Amino acid sequence: MNELGVRRPREGHAPAGRAGAPETHGGLRVRGLVVRYPGPGGAEPTTAVAGVDLDVAVGEVVALLGPSGSGKSSLLRAVAGLEPVAAGSVSWAGRDLAGVPVHERGFGLMFQDGQLFPHRSVAGNVAYGLAVARVARAERRRRVAELLELVGLAGYGPRPVSTLSGGQAQRVALARALAPAPTLLLLDEPLSALDRGLRERLTGELHDILRATGTTALYVTHDHDEAFTVADRVGVMDRGRLLQVDAPARLWQAPASRDVAAFLGYGPFLPARVTGRVARTAIGEAPLPAGAAAEGDALLGLGPTALHVDEEDPAGVLAPVVATRFRRGRTEVDVVLPDGQRATALAGVSLPDGDRVRLRLDPAGVVVLPHGTRHAAGRSHLPR
Repeated sequence: MNELGVRRPREGHAPAGRAGAPETHGGLRVRGLVVRYPGPGGAEPTTAVAGVDLDVAVGEVVALLGPSGSGKSSLLRAVAGLEPVAAGSVSWAGRDLAGVPVHERGFGLMFQDGQLFPHRSVAGNVAYGLAVARVARAERRRRVAELLELVGLAGYGPRPVSTLSGGQAQRVALARALAPAPTLLLLDEPLSALDRGLRERLTGELHDILRATGTTALYVTHDHDEAFTVADRVGVMDRGRLLQVDAPARLWQAPASRDVAAFLGYGPFLPARVTGRVARTAIGEAPLPAGAAAEGDALLGLGPTALHVDEEDPAGVLAPVVATRFRRGRTEVDVVLPDGQRATALAGVSLPDGDRVRLRLDPAGVVVLPHGTRHAAGRSHLPR
């Protein structure tokens, strides 16, 4: 177990779909999904999900990441059967779920507020789905005890849920969702109501728990770190479209478009010229990895660690400081680049506004995109 009482996955244990190419036909398959909501006062309907294709393999955790209004929760709710589908299909293990009610899909649901039953104890909440399924009482007790231990709440069964902290309540909600062993667990912003420190701790716990149980999950969040920590693959949504789905490291290192890169935290974007596998800009050069942008015009996106204040670098570009702040263990300064764009650089010490500093470009902190790329059709890579 970790320091918070969560059991670690067994040594060498890899649920189906985590090692090698998963058998996606045995899991969730979404094709051309469209979700629309009626417009106010007879206005044109609003399209919340616009023709999305998505696979989630058995044993895989896929996170949907996007800003508010991007359609990620509408997609999850349509998979659950909570929203009508205007077009397209949702299937599980090859079975089309059109017309199948929510309670017959075999999916588990967990939402932002947990929605615990206030009149039931912790054990009563966890056992609810088992009781509905008429699982024998002795088996229910065994399963409840097992899950409470798994989520770090062993011995909490008799407690009223009103005595729980926010983090404890969400662990109970997770245990309740896992109790009936759902074929697919759907989590909609399950940690967003918690403070940052607790959210970060529970994110790590969720990662461990989902893998310890071999749970197949679709996880909706607007928090980048949460998605990258929990999921095997992350999908970026915007304006109802799924722009890219990829393993976390590949998504960060090779966003498919400027829109995806900007959402992930890259920017500003500088004009670049690629020659001889090197992207050259007004503030420095970056060698390209294999398979990156071809020769010619390109865009170089600056990541959070791309620029460093380095007064010892004679080739460093001079830029004025316009703001300084200390954030999470490091000092950052906002500078104005030669083309007038504002960017953030890492500095060793706080610097006064108006000071001119030399900037060093770290090639490991940038991404290079073909010039003019903005949107990308959905791109999906299954784990290899």
